[in-house]
Amino acid sequence: MKKSVCFLSLFFTLFMFAQQLKSPDNNLELNVTLTANGKVQYNVKYKSKAVIHNSNLGLILKNLEPLNENFELMNHKTMTFSEKWSPVLGEEKEVLNQYNQLKVELLQKTTGRKINLVFRLFNEGLAFRYEIPTQEKLNYFIISDEETQFALTGDHKAFWIPGDYDSQEYSYNETKLSQIDVYKLDMNNGIGMKGPMTKSRIQSPVMMKSTDDLYLNIFEAAVVNYPIMHLDVDLKSFVMQSHLVPNAIGDKAYLQAPANSPWRTIMMSDDARTILSSKMVLNLNEPSKIEDTSWIKPMKYVGIWWEMHVGKATWDYAGSQNAQMAQDAELKPTGKHGATTENTKKYIDFAAKHGFDGVLVEGWNVGWEDWFGNWKENVFDFVTPYPDFDVEEVQKYAESKGVKMIMHHETSGSVSNYERRLDRAFSFMKKHNYDAVKSGYVGKIIPRGEWHDGQAMVNHFNYVVERAAEYKIMVNSHESSRPTGYHRTYPNYIAAEAARGNEFNAWSVGNPPAHETILPFTRFLGGPMDYTPGIFEIKMSHYDATKKEQVHTTLAKQLALYVTIYSPLQMAADLPENYERYPDAFQFIKEVEVDWDKTEILEAEPGDYVTIARKTKGKESWFLGAITDENPRSTEVALNFLTPGKKYKATIYQDGKDAHWEKNPKAYSVKTIVVTAKTKLKLNLAAGGGTAISFFPL
Repeated sequence: MKKSVCFLSLFFTLFMFAQQLKSPDNNLELNVTLTANGKVQYNVKYKSKAVIHNSNLGLILKNLEPLNENFELMNHKTMTFSEKWSPVLGEEKEVLNQYNQLKVELLQKTTGRKINLVFRLFNEGLAFRYEIPTQEKLNYFIISDEETQFALTGDHKAFWIPGDYDSQEYSYNETKLSQIDVYKLDMNNGIGMKGPMTKSRIQSPVMMKSTDDLYLNIFEAAVVNYPIMHLDVDLKSFVMQSHLVPNAIGDKAYLQAPANSPWRTIMMSDDARTILSSKMVLNLNEPSKIEDTSWIKPMKYVGIWWEMHVGKATWDYAGSQNAQMAQDAELKPTGKHGATTENTKKYIDFAAKHGFDGVLVEGWNVGWEDWFGNWKENVFDFVTPYPDFDVEEVQKYAESKGVKMIMHHETSGSVSNYERRLDRAFSFMKKHNYDAVKSGYVGKIIPRGEWHDGQAMVNHFNYVVERAAEYKIMVNSHESSRPTGYHRTYPNYIAAEAARGNEFNAWSVGNPPAHETILPFTRFLGGPMDYTPGIFEIKMSHYDATKKEQVHTTLAKQLALYVTIYSPLQMAADLPENYERYPDAFQFIKEVEVDWDKTEILEAEPGDYVTIARKTKGKESWFLGAITDENPRSTEVALNFLTPGKKYKATIYQDGKDAHWEKNPKAYSVKTIVVTAKTKLKLNLAAGGGTAISFFPL
């Protein structure tokens, strides 16, 4: 009896409060404690195994006592929640949002300030955030940092990119946590503008795998009016701590109560497929604020874009591809300008002939002679075309062919200029029947000193989407902060880049073959990506015999990417003439859908392989994509996702027997067979290769 009394006394000395919460399936266990000095800690277990050791929580305020200790419990509440909702565009017809919640209401004894911590346990992970309620003792305040820790249990394998405030366009590194070293990376990687970095700061999301085969992912959701969270990694203790991207004067976030942080998320499972199928990030965002969403449509498109990347055409009128020409230089056309009325009509004809919804035109507007590298504010006005691009004629021609035009707004990072002109730019779009815009933010940000991932830029990216919704315009942002599920709240945010895309293969060291097998576990968790797949002429020597750059996949893998990469906006990125040389392979791009009723993650291992099948929205057709890394792979796939009792025509686009991403990337074959739900298919993927399959009911 004395031992029990002593134990209880010790417990209450160490912890003033302890609360446990379990996930709906009971596999995850959260423990939240309040220590004797009033500090909040949490830990997480998965199937009774420790995943996160005791980790501190708190906020550091500028010029005020930090909100990280001296707390006492005011109240705590638990609740269960379960609903199904239907996204406007998505991977599933219905999304299950199910979790158990714990809300801890705290009072800081030394200041009288209040703060709430809200924890949600889903079957696939934990989410938590800070909430500052309305109160007398805290109204306006500045976040200097977060004391949010993730105390990992070991030296896990991690897939990471550097914590660069200005770019996510890096190839992923696969190392142990203890081996993270940004300073050892080769920075000759094609990224034009890089922000500050430190040795062991990495970006979230970070994907990990423990030695006992547990898959972990640390990320965030619903980043609104707050900076992006990077992670400082202790290379010895394996504790990760939140690192908020600062503004020009070093502050992190300006807030007024009531306010809340984004959700911090930890996904975990002993099955990698669970991470890919998770909708936790999406569920943590607010429901759609757009009442009438009938104008938000999926799109497949072609465009005047890749020909500039391969050097066949230029963005600028003079045809120099010099982005820093003297402003008073006389502009004389040389015939290399890509965005001409004549060339655009060719793309419109191609789109109409092959059933594409839209045509993107980059380089249509004045300003491309002096737009990059000089931190220049007034570059583009977003309404003035070059002399060889007739906006009204293009509009009429596109309408006559039943094709939509896609606008391009490159800002060169001059956000102040873009926001001043935004309404005029959107009005110009609607006048000329543009319903979608691709925005770009290449270069250093203006206001000067801000970073792409800071609070001001997060607010800008969200504002553009919100403002566009008022004009019924869909947005595809490039060089933006990486998405965190905000497309649930504003489904007109149809896609984003925010990672290393296919264009890097055209003029840099490119993307390694494993790249596309890592993106689903990292970047794609936050939202759809405009990766621009579909390159058939793999080697750049096709355009210039002296070039050694190439796409680091086989042609068949480029087809499979249309399925493994989810986006309701997909580009057939290669040149029309290249598709016309391979009409049998091009047929898959013409047929593949981009909006889905159901998604089945058949196989997945980060950095190695991904196999996904998707069912077309409102139809019985299915599409399958299988991709691998630099290693060839053989696998057998069961087709039990198909409707039982039905027969399907399966057209299989596969690597040739001697295909190889580097040595023989264009070797492929196409065959058609009849299959049912009982069929098992053997797939043989070449090094850097893939397989794409269409299934149509007979």
